[in-house]
Amino acid sequence: MRAVYENRFADLEPLLGRVEKPSRYIDHEWGTRSKADASYRACLIYPDVYEVGLPNQGIAVLYACLNAREGFSCERGYVPWVDMADAMRAAGVPLLSLEGAAPVASFDAVGLHVPHEMAVTNMLEALDLAGIPLRSVDRGEDDPLVLAGGPSVYNPEPFAPFVDAALIGEGEEHLVEVCAEHRRLRDAGATRSEVLAALSRIPGTYVPSLYEVSHEGACTAHGYAVPRAGTDAPAEVRKRVVADFAATDPVPQSIVPYAKLVHDRLSVEVLRGCARGCRFCQAGMTYRPVRERGADQIVSAVMSGLARTGYDEVSLTSLSTTDHSCCRQVLARLNRRLEDTGISVSIPSQRLDAFGVDMALQVAGEKKGGLTFAPEAGSQRLRDVINKNVTEDDLERAARAAFEAGWRRVKLYFMMGLPGETDDDIVAIGRLADRVYEIAREVVPPAQRGGVSVSVSCSVFIPKAATPFQWCAQTPDDEVRRRQQLLLRSVRNRAVRVHYHDAETSLIEAVLSRGGRDIADLVEAVWRRGARFDAWTEQFSLDRWEQAAGEVGIDLRAVARTPYALDERLPWEHVSCGVSRGYLEREYRRALEGVTTPDCTRSSCTGCGVCPTLHVSNVLAGERS
Repeated sequence: MRAVYENRFADLEPLLGRVEKPSRYIDHEWGTRSKADASYRACLIYPDVYEVGLPNQGIAVLYACLNAREGFSCERGYVPWVDMADAMRAAGVPLLSLEGAAPVASFDAVGLHVPHEMAVTNMLEALDLAGIPLRSVDRGEDDPLVLAGGPSVYNPEPFAPFVDAALIGEGEEHLVEVCAEHRRLRDAGATRSEVLAALSRIPGTYVPSLYEVSHEGACTAHGYAVPRAGTDAPAEVRKRVVADFAATDPVPQSIVPYAKLVHDRLSVEVLRGCARGCRFCQAGMTYRPVRERGADQIVSAVMSGLARTGYDEVSLTSLSTTDHSCCRQVLARLNRRLEDTGISVSIPSQRLDAFGVDMALQVAGEKKGGLTFAPEAGSQRLRDVINKNVTEDDLERAARAAFEAGWRRVKLYFMMGLPGETDDDIVAIGRLADRVYEIAREVVPPAQRGGVSVSVSCSVFIPKAATPFQWCAQTPDDEVRRRQQLLLRSVRNRAVRVHYHDAETSLIEAVLSRGGRDIADLVEAVWRRGARFDAWTEQFSLDRWEQAAGEVGIDLRAVARTPYALDERLPWEHVSCGVSRGYLEREYRRALEGVTTPDCTRSSCTGCGVCPTLHVSNVLAGERS
């Protein structure tokens, strides 16, 4: 029987004095939008703690869209930290929504956001705390519909058995359609299986229970998903995309929290999509096409959003904000409007050129903290392989411009283990970092050189679905460690600090990124061994994953390190972001040849296939330089 929708905060309240940060679990935020009299209720869950999840724009967008509809109410939920989760289990208190403190299991639909692969164990933690059966096959007529969506659904197979449906692509229109159809069928007395069959006919909706894994023909060891006989599920589920991005609300964010957040500021999404074509970047493929908001809409949204929320900082967000064709104009107008208010504007990333530094100067004012540049690879040869269309001269000019403009801290982002990487490429990272520090010594006055800081952050390459490098293997973790030590030795100047990501976490991320439906058994086994908050360094345990892998008969390193042949069907190919397989293959071959591909927003069409396949196109507010 469906849990009763009732406020159970009285059950939770006695636990608050015994846990870290009780403000994570109390209501009374300003700006919530849920409705007490709605006939259909959904709860959107971010699989992490409150202060990490609340700033998420995806959740804010969907929350606003659902609550704007007559008869629909949307609330939010987050995963309690380990102390509160343990206390709730001991006290028999289920996972509750934030706004109404209602059992999550009492909602009509529960939406799980998938921000990254390492969130999968927290998805199970949320379902279990809610009292919802982990697997779709075990749910009954009274259980809520469990949906998944977000950036990391382009290989949904490792978590497919745990969700009733995955919503592929942009959700503003999609989620509303799915919930409306669910309500219609619920009111008509349809069974759960009838609901799922109907949802599979909504474009962009992947219902895993209607598919089975096949190993016929050329394929990887994980097989590939095909529709079950007797169903009319589509062979390929294509992502949904919002063609008229300018018609969406630029400030869906309405909630002002009491607790300090990780990103505690107003966020305005100024553009969606990126066409630079970095071959390692999943978001650069899956968020296409590029759609910019107009300058007037951005400025108006910033001013109204600040007035509504009271924040003293606004972030202009996107995959590449300084690529916006009106970036200079927008920042100049905002600076005039916000002069003498104490309100600051931030942009999350800078182009690796003098323009990027110039735009950073527009937002920094007198507060020049640090600048971050992402060359990604140390040598020009390898930057051409990954299609990072920047040169060493670009980096030198950007660094010089930054230090001349008053910045004293520069961070450089690189990746290690990229396809085709050699020791020379690793040594080149150290050489580049040393060169940036030398530029600082040339430019910065002697009295200020003590404040100069150059640091290197090096992550491990992880092959991602729907990218030209999806066929590539991950570099073995022992080889990654060897290269990390080589990098440390390659940096001559002791003033340059080097940080690198843990190879163990990267191994598991690669397994979850490259695996098929067989990996779901591993996910459940490791969660049952206590895995949760695996994205948190202090909570992650490779030993636990290895024990669980042994239990279900999976070789973690074989999954991560086995390259896939171009003629093999891949575990995720039934889900499409609109970029054609032919384009990805062509880009992979161009990578092997070290040939670059231009950005289609600055040149002609490069043939990725998104626009004709999804009937959309790039929309620019002005001319990109």
